[in-house]
Amino acid sequence: MGDIDELLNEELKDPEFAKAWEQTELEYQIKRMLISARIENNMTQKELAEKSGVRQSNISRIEKGVCVPTLTTLNELAKGLGKKLRIELI
Repeated sequence: MGDIDELLNEELKDPEFAKAWEQTELEYQIKRMLISARIENNMTQKELAEKSGVRQSNISRIEKGVCVPTLTTLNELAKGLGKKLRIELI
């Protein structure tokens, strides 16, 4: 486990921090997933915008965590990345 994971585990012991983390974790996962998939495909935001039909400025805002994409937008981004969107309850 890395230093960041250890720090996070320590911070999660604080109920207020844990609640805030829980409320934003999904948004963090979405932006991290999008950035990782785009980099794995060696694509710029502009290239992804061209392939997905989602404006580059919107991709930037999603990756910065400024906005939360709709399911339709996520699906278009997945298609642009040559992937399928799958949502699970775990």
